Amino acid sequence: MMDTTKTGKKIFLASLAVAAVACGDSNEPAGPVIPDKPSGDKAASMVIYQVNPRFYGESDCLKAVTDDISRIADMGCDVIWLMPIYEIGVKNSIGSPYCVKDYKSVAASLGTMEDLKELVSVAHGKGLDVILDWVANHTSWDNTWTITNPERYAKDANGNIAATPSWGDVAQLDYSVESTRTGMKEAMKFWIEQADIDGFRCDYAEGVPHSFWKEAITELRAEDPDVIMLAESSRTDFYADGFDMVYDWNFAPAMKTLFNGGKPAAFHDYVTGSNAKIPSGKTILRYAFNHDVAAENEVDRMFGAPEGVPAAYVLAAMSNSTPMIYSSMDVEGLKGKLSFFNHRKLDFSPELTATYKAINNAFKVSAEARGGELKNYAQNEAVVFSRENGGKTLLVMVNPSAKAISVKTPISFTGMQVSELISGEKTSLPVMTDIPAYGYKIYLGDTQ
Repeated sequence: MMDTTKTGKKIFLASLAVAAVACGDSNEPAGPVIPDKPSGDKAASMVIYQVNPRFYGESDCLKAVTDDISRIADMGCDVIWLMPIYEIGVKNSIGSPYCVKDYKSVAASLGTMEDLKELVSVAHGKGLDVILDWVANHTSWDNTWTITNPERYAKDANGNIAATPSWGDVAQLDYSVESTRTGMKEAMKFWIEQADIDGFRCDYAEGVPHSFWKEAITELRAEDPDVIMLAESSRTDFYADGFDMVYDWNFAPAMKTLFNGGKPAAFHDYVTGSNAKIPSGKTILRYAFNHDVAAENEVDRMFGAPEGVPAAYVLAAMSNSTPMIYSSMDVEGLKGKLSFFNHRKLDFSPELTATYKAINNAFKVSAEARGGELKNYAQNEAVVFSRENGGKTLLVMVNPSAKAISVKTPISFTGMQVSELISGEKTSLPVMTDIPAYGYKIYLGDTQ
């Protein structure tokens, strides 16, 4: 694979090596220019965009995603995570894309292998990496392996292929069988070799033995030393397997509590405790919602109102993590729970796209300061915190409520000359700052 197509990933990995682990304006920010490459002690500056291809129409979904790549890249994203693209099984199926019939196929409703290759090529041309959703714990009941390699499955008392303990629509794989390990690693390598894929988000990583993940990641990095590996688990022991990232499962529920009357001071305690568990050189994934959270919660009410979603994303981005946008957060007017099983055509909002672009710009510009210690200045109605590092000071204020508030500037920051990173305006920090409902301010200045 050509290194020139991997710029986003190279920058991300370089930054991790030294990492310590106003209202959403619809206009593009006139703020500072994002540096091309991190230097010095900085926090990670990678943004992931989770793509549900089924939200791009009834057919030719991968082509539609390809057409959207320029918008995703311009939003400041670095990695596209494609939810499962594989053919879905029919036997005992409930329509879940995580019910894989063939690990080396592309579902006909989404497109073809050539469509996927074109998507990856266009993404690489825009500096984006592409990772696939990988389902290693189970397969569909009519997966090709059930015929060619039945020994790869767990068996019930009668010697028949067994369902997983949690889901009856899928069959449980058995990793005590060497053939299972060999077949799974070979299938993962297939996508790196055939489609130039840059890594994997590993579904239900806890269902698969650590020994397999260590073997697989070692062999994948022999194919691509910079392969990106994200474990769907909050357990930090997956870092030792070679994963770059694990989930912060509790972040979205904690933000839901905050935006529905919770105590702002709890944000500092939660993030500080969670970040303390991240080894140097690793990171953690945070988001307002992903496909699971959006399927289980009413997205327009989870954070009080639709306007609360970008504010919750600000807290994810500024908490020293790898933030993620799910393809629906940038759509106006969505209500209720969002099933990720079904095809539908979502129209992405230019205004919300600009909002997330501004937040991602602030996230990247503040990388130097975000490497510093989180200091809490929370008030009764607002999350307020700062970080200082590398001669830079970052001050963040977020209003998680449905009413406008006035926030007191911490005394040590009053009068400081700063840039407000969302608007790009230069200002002197006042004694009090007015913040509208679900609004936020992100200030950056030179440490005094």
